[in-house]
Amino acid sequence: MAGWLMLAIPIAAFVALVLIFTFVLRRTGRIVGLTREVERFRRSVDDLSGRIDTSLGGVIDRIDAVRRHQVPPDSIGDNLAAARDAVERYEREASKLHGPVPADDVRAALLAELERAGRALEMVAHGCDLLSATRSGYRELEAQTAVKRGYLNALHAREAIARHAADLASGRTMAQRRWLSSRLND
Repeated sequence: MAGWLMLAIPIAAFVALVLIFTFVLRRTGRIVGLTREVERFRRSVDDLSGRIDTSLGGVIDRIDAVRRHQVPPDSIGDNLAAARDAVERYEREASKLHGPVPADDVRAALLAELERAGRALEMVAHGCDLLSATRSGYRELEAQTAVKRGYLNALHAREAIARHAADLASGRTMAQRRWLSSRLND
């Protein structure tokens, strides 16, 4: 009986070590998987944000040139159409972003800013159409106002998109983001 007990104790210790080792490996595997998911999500958000910034940055420069009367308003029609198409594609892509932490508030804000950028580009297109059609009077003033408002809205949407994309890529939970923003406002 004592011999059997002497054999059972090392076997039980070995089984306990195997169970502990298995538990640790599973937990480590989950952590590694979550880390990979977070990094993949951050890379996709950074990529999307960079493409949005590039697209809006290029068209904003062209709009500014029209606003300053450096280029004719009808010369940027293709740029505006391409930018509107790109913004629509970015909206679809952003709506499919799902990260490892709940970030629906930031995703919704990002989508709202993309929608704002789309409306701004439509406003600029309307202003450019008016500028091309008329050269004086209140219609020209309306056209210049539309171009300027569209320019400013696109510029502000671009800045807000960068901010929201940084929040989305941060991986912080909603409570952590709210805590940080409330601390910054104090």
